Formats: sequence, C-alpha cells, structure tokens
Amino acid sequence: MVPSEEPPTARGARRRDVVVLGGGVVGAACAWRLAQRGSRVVLVDPGEGAGASRAAAGMLAPVSELHPGEEDLLALCLRAADGFAAYAAEVGAASGEATGYRACGTLAVALDAGDRARLARAREVQRSLGLEVEALTGRECRRAEPFLDPAVCGGSLVRGDHQVDPRRLLAGLLAAGARAGVRRVRARGEVVVRDGRAAGVRLLGGDPPGEPPGELPGELPGELPADVVVLATGARAQEHVPVRPVKGQVVRLRMPAGGHVLQRTVRGLVRDREVYLVPREDGELVVGATSEDRGFDQRVTAGAVHDLLRDAQALVPAVAELELVEVLARSRPGSPDNLPLIGSGDVPGLLLATGHHRNGVLLSGVTADAVAALAHGEDVVPEVAVCDPVRFGSPRAAREEVLVR
Repeated sequence: MVPSEEPPTARGARRRDVVVLGGGVVGAACAWRLAQRGSRVVLVDPGEGAGASRAAAGMLAPVSELHPGEEDLLALCLRAADGFAAYAAEVGAASGEATGYRACGTLAVALDAGDRARLARAREVQRSLGLEVEALTGRECRRAEPFLDPAVCGGSLVRGDHQVDPRRLLAGLLAAGARAGVRRVRARGEVVVRDGRAAGVRLLGGDPPGEPPGELPGELPGELPADVVVLATGARAQEHVPVRPVKGQVVRLRMPAGGHVLQRTVRGLVRDREVYLVPREDGELVVGATSEDRGFDQRVTAGAVHDLLRDAQALVPAVAELELVEVLARSRPGSPDNLPLIGSGDVPGLLLATGHHRNGVLLSGVTADAVAALAHGEDVVPEVAVCDPVRFGSPRAAREEVLVR
C-alpha cells in the first residue's frame, strides 16, 4: 500500500506536491494531515463539502451500528472511536473552531415486544464480542430520557457511543488546513493517469484556483501536477472503483431554548423500523435516516419525511411541536463489504479514501492518519490494512488516461 516508489520524506528532502480531490470531512482531514507532514497540498472541491458530510448526523456509534459478520469494520470503528475525543480536541485547537463533540452515550429503545426482542438479540451479539451494553427496562429508559413515550418498553444503553456535529467538524478541518498551508480550489476535477501512474488533477471549472491568485503552480492552471493524488470524492468515484451511492434523507428540527426534549442520541425501533434522533447542544435535533439504493437521486420525498417524523414522534411525542428547519437528501459511498477503501490499490501515485458508507465522520481521523502515512511510504495499522483497495482487484481506471471526475 505505497503510492509511489519514492522514499519517505526526510529532513532536507523535496516537499511533496499533493492534490486532494473531494472536500468533505474525509478529504479535508486528509489535506490537513498531509500539510502537517510538510506536503504542499491543494484541496479541490466544487461545493464546500456539500455532499454526504452535509447530511451526516454525526453519530460515533461503532457498537450501536454493529452488524453480524462485520468484525473488521467493528475493529476499525472502535479504534477511531477510542481516539475521537483527542482528534476533535486537536481540530479545535488547530482551528479555533468548536467541533460539537459530545461524550453523551447512545440510548437504543424499543416501542413494542417485537422491537424489544430484536434489541435483546443485538445485545447478545454485542456482548459476545466483548462490547459494553446495558439492558434497560422501559421505565429506566424514560428515567434517562423523560420525553420518551410511555409505550417504550425497553432499551439498551451504550455509554461509549457518542456524537459530533459534522458541519462544525468540517469547518474546523478546513480552517485547520488553511492554517497549515492547504490551498483550496472550488472546482470539479478529474484525476489524470499517465504512463500508468497518477500525474495530477485536471480542473473542470469553478472559481479561479488559489486564494489569493498566483499561489498555485502556473497562472490559472488547467491541470495541477502532483506527486500524490488523494481521491476522496465519496460515491462519485463509483465509475472506477467499487463504491455505490446509497441515498439517505434526514430532517433537522429546532428544540426550544432551554427546553431540549432529548439529552443524548436515541436510536429507536418502531415496529421493526429504524429511526434515530441526535440532539445538539445548540438546540438542533437531527432525525434520520433513510437508506435507499437510488443512485444520486437527491430529491427529498414526502413519504420519507412523513415516515421519519411519524416514527420520531412515536418515540418522542414532543417532536410534533418542534420547528422544522431543513430536509435534505445526499448519497453515502457504500462498498461491497461495507469496509472503506483506504490505500493505493495498484495505481502508483494515487491514494483512495472512499467507501466509508455510514462511518465517514467517525473514520475521518484514522483515514487521514493512514493517507498521510502512505503518502510518505510508511505502514498503516492492521485495522486499516484490511481496507486496502486491492481486495477488489485492479481499478478499471488503471488502463485509462482519466481516472475519475
């Protein structure tokens, strides 16, 4: 998993030119870490991280999100969760921006006996893997969150699953990157492959590169040359690497000042349907999210909004009285085995950082650490090594001049 044949950067060695394509939380984190390591970094993105990062709820939930058979993903997410508080604090210190990180735990609740049985089965799996999960009665759930409906009949408390505000985290990462020397280009781009290796990024339109002008190589270049290109475009990489867009719709509500209806993340089962409610300290309440294989369809649908609000209200009746602030649909980048693609595959000079599906925010820090290490010819930790893209074979783009837009 080494992007080029060049040795690691050493004292006195030439600084590496890196272009990061994609400005969501993963791309912004990669750009910042690379700049910290001494690289000259340009971050190319057309829309201020307007993709999946903007719609993310920010749950840091390796235990609550566990699915049987995904032990490698669990190990990766647990590593990320263990270090997330320090990562968020470092972003805050480097940027002067608060990230909204909250170590508040997650309460999973059931609305009927069938839902309660499903939660019990999930606890068995979680505990079999050594994870800490506490079973609660319905009364104990309501004691923890008094606004829950009296019909809630049981639940699980996961004290180690927390949350962060993805929009604030992204703002912090971009500010930290700027302070470290990252230059930003608001444009679309495509990775250019020449002689079997990534050679740079061709700009496809947008604002003039560089702020102020002239700080990027050449005068308003059509192409940014690079020693290393990092592809962090999420589901947009689907034409050339095995990721797929998974549509998710979310609703944002506003709780009254001084009258928060929830204190921690609540994940609910409502007659076998899943819904989550994520309260922010500033009074925002995020309700989500659907999971739909509908490609890049970013239309918000009445049915999805109705279903989310219906199920949220079934768990917390006070939701009906809250201000509706925003509804949004975006596409998460899923992979065939739900593990992200982190590494070079077999296109020298190119590093992939995509396929994070529902865990992009949680995994942004460990992904950035891995990308920075790989860009300097270093090894990655075992939990990341299993994410090597070569497990899916050679990218189709390895034979093409242009890799991906």
